Amino acid sequence: MILRFLPGLALTIAFAACTPTNGDVAERSENIPTALPVMNTFGAHNTPRPSRSNTAIAADFLDLTFQMESGRVIDRMSRFEGPITVAVTPGAPAHLIADLDGLIARLRSEAGIDISRVSGGAGGSASIIVETLPRARMQRVVPQAACFVVPRVASWSEFRRSRAGRTLDWTTLNSREHVAVFIPSDVAPQEVRDCLHEEIAQALGPLNDLYRLPDSVFNDDNFHAVLTGFDMLILRTYYDDALQSGMTRAEVASRLPAILARLNPRGGRGSELSRSHTPREWIAAIETALGPGTTDIERIAAANQAVQFAQRSGWSDSRLAFSYFALGRLTLSREVETSIAAFQSASAIFDRVAPGGIQSAHIDMQLAAFALAAGRSEESLRLTARAMPIATQAQNASLLSTLLMIRAEAMDNLGRASEARAVRLDSLAWGRYGFGSDRVGTRLSEVAALSPRR
Repeated sequence: MILRFLPGLALTIAFAACTPTNGDVAERSENIPTALPVMNTFGAHNTPRPSRSNTAIAADFLDLTFQMESGRVIDRMSRFEGPITVAVTPGAPAHLIADLDGLIARLRSEAGIDISRVSGGAGGSASIIVETLPRARMQRVVPQAACFVVPRVASWSEFRRSRAGRTLDWTTLNSREHVAVFIPSDVAPQEVRDCLHEEIAQALGPLNDLYRLPDSVFNDDNFHAVLTGFDMLILRTYYDDALQSGMTRAEVASRLPAILARLNPRGGRGSELSRSHTPREWIAAIETALGPGTTDIERIAAANQAVQFAQRSGWSDSRLAFSYFALGRLTLSREVETSIAAFQSASAIFDRVAPGGIQSAHIDMQLAAFALAAGRSEESLRLTARAMPIATQAQNASLLSTLLMIRAEAMDNLGRASEARAVRLDSLAWGRYGFGSDRVGTRLSEVAALSPRR
């Protein structure tokens, strides 16, 4: 079983921490229209190619393919052999089908995979079955999972019957024939889409996540919402004719240089990143910092431990940056100067290892919120303007919506009321996709509460 955990707290902590606690947030709804605009959605995705060297990508491929997230070794590669079909069981939200069709089109064109959607009536005969169910029902069985993928079953009931044995053990597969993806039906459209991208990618290919990757959904930091150019190259390599199910790590490693030279000819001149192992001690600290069941003080302590561990290990990559990012989020309401300094440290590293990446847009959003709360509206506009194209490129509607909400408040503060109204409407249109129609008004009120004029 491969889990996508509940989304990180990149957006929720910031505004819960900055929002006043005197109970008046719900009253600040004068800027919320009585009727929400039509929901915005993203069009075709323009995917930049990875900039790293093929040598680095080969090492990433091997670590993603021959190890589980738990650290267990996978002895032999497994994949689907032959055409792949995807079926959705009845009852799924309508927007899921549209996003799934977009994903399948990208997998065909960018990863070269022979994959297609068949009608839900195909049921258990499909290679990949996508089933939706209420989040509460799903989490009664698998707590903390936002969504997940399992092998050798075709339905939720079959999954529940098979949990006791080794049926669901990915390391026992010789090849893949049937895989089930379980996604909550009652969450925001963006979360459904994010689950489709990550879980279908892992149903098809690598089963591991690596925190060192700054440009991939195969990373538990959850920065990337949709499959990246790196991810598509990994999947294209996974289904290259030179590879097949049953190969060992050594056999795959011997063929990767020729495969990548053919698929990614510019990779011979790409950049390098650290490929050092990520110890469980650091991962445990991050999971404590961002997971449930601990106090704020314990989480901040865990984030500090992650920073210190990364520094002692000599890391200067995205893992150190993510440690600072976690610390910045968790200290928002308690130690503002510490929070700002942590975000700035994270930003400096991300600007080096992932220039113009989605990580920088998340940090700019946090700093723009600080600037808005401090009455520095022009700075808030500058930061949001820098982050919005990145959020759009990454197809992150919740981040884009929040940036637009911050801009609307900053414009109101500067006396630009008509512009603010137009931007606010746009934020709600994106927010319906990013947060869900029933939650976007709450987000707008939370952002409005940051403004000093309120």
